[in-house]
Amino acid sequence: MATSDGQTQAPAGAPVATLVREGSYGEKVVAIEPGGAEFIPLKERHGRPLQLFWTWTSPNLEFATIFVGVLGVALFGLTFWQALLAIVLGTAVGSITQGLLSARGPAHGVPQMVLSRLGFGYWGNVLPAGLNALTAGIGWFAVNSVSGTFALNTLTHMPKPLCLVIIVVAQIVIAFFGHNLVHAFERYAFPVLAIIFLITTVVMLAKSHPGGHVPAGFAGTTGGFLLTTGAAFGYACGWNPYAADYTRYMPPDSSKRAVALWSGLGLFVSCTLLEIVGAASVTLSGASSIGSNPTGAFTGHLPTALADATLLAIALGAIAANVLNIYSGALSFTALGIKLPLRQRRAIVALTFGVIGFVVALTGLHDAGAKYENFLLVIAYWIAPWLAVFFCDQILRRGPVDALLYDTRHSNWAGPVAMLVGIVVSIWLFSNQTEYVGIVPSHVPSAGDLTFEAGFILTTVIYLGWHAVERRRGQAGATH
Repeated sequence: MATSDGQTQAPAGAPVATLVREGSYGEKVVAIEPGGAEFIPLKERHGRPLQLFWTWTSPNLEFATIFVGVLGVALFGLTFWQALLAIVLGTAVGSITQGLLSARGPAHGVPQMVLSRLGFGYWGNVLPAGLNALTAGIGWFAVNSVSGTFALNTLTHMPKPLCLVIIVVAQIVIAFFGHNLVHAFERYAFPVLAIIFLITTVVMLAKSHPGGHVPAGFAGTTGGFLLTTGAAFGYACGWNPYAADYTRYMPPDSSKRAVALWSGLGLFVSCTLLEIVGAASVTLSGASSIGSNPTGAFTGHLPTALADATLLAIALGAIAANVLNIYSGALSFTALGIKLPLRQRRAIVALTFGVIGFVVALTGLHDAGAKYENFLLVIAYWIAPWLAVFFCDQILRRGPVDALLYDTRHSNWAGPVAMLVGIVVSIWLFSNQTEYVGIVPSHVPSAGDLTFEAGFILTTVIYLGWHAVERRRGQAGATH
């Protein structure tokens, strides 16, 4: 049954009030994926859990991942071994949540930001979906485009704006076609990226001096460790709001354990490996690793042939990361509830985001290091409270949920309120940014940045407390 905006109501037997993605897509790779954030019909389901390993490995085999490790030693002043521990801890948490979120995609057949409506309500979900549309489709897109541009510029010596155009066009084209081409691109990019970066890892670790001198500043302090852990978590959990986007096409009977395992493992292995390499590279170059061209500083330690191959891999990895960013950013935008009467609405939004991201990336070609550091921490500031609401709702909710996903009457104001309070209060108290330093780190610099931990805990307490009060009121009303 067609609705006024050209979308289709679910047929008999499908979840009540669910909008089903129209059109035929199947397993065609070079075809524009129709629709937007609708339910994927069973006849269109395909894919297997193993493919998630390279889907989540390839986009992290890029310089943005390496730079997380660079920050831990060059800016936050940890020793190599301290940075390694912080990287493993932060990445592990983000990878576990990635696996848990991915596992819900096959059963529900909808994007992650549509599932988010359970904890936030249909209209309250505009908060996290809007934030994700901006941070994925524009923020992350700009960050990764800049790293890819630096690599291509260092390799070819072409002007940076021209390199940026080449990188951006490749990203937009793949994301424009959609789900199947995105998965295919990650699959074929995987062996190329894996071989080059494994060789680079061996060479860089062999040359490094793990026990060497560390920069002054946070050196060895709890604050530096927490900042590095937060950056590693921020990078890994930055993928969390996309998780179900790449599993929703899988058959509903797909193994949840396998889906969670391959998603989380792909993220953990790639992020941990390259972030450790980034930390090791600073023991060779010191704080210059965060200079005007951090990509060139990193590859400068490698033999010429390997350096050129690594630069090519960095550019390819940036494209692999950004096709996911544009694709998921567009899905999140279509999940806002805005009526777009276009058959190819997701593709059109992806194209629009790509153009905007290009403009933003142009401004990021200068002072990339400081901007990336701040961006990593800001990502964790809002994703941690969002995760708190999502998982708390999952624990509390009982019974069927699919009927609520497209019901505009479904409200759950505990979600957006708890998330907003968690974000604002945690930033006010604990943020440790270049632009703003919270009350706690301004008085106790060694505290580092506890914003994402505080935001998660505070949001959890508010959300659970809100529903506990509502439950008691309901029980009292029923008794009366």
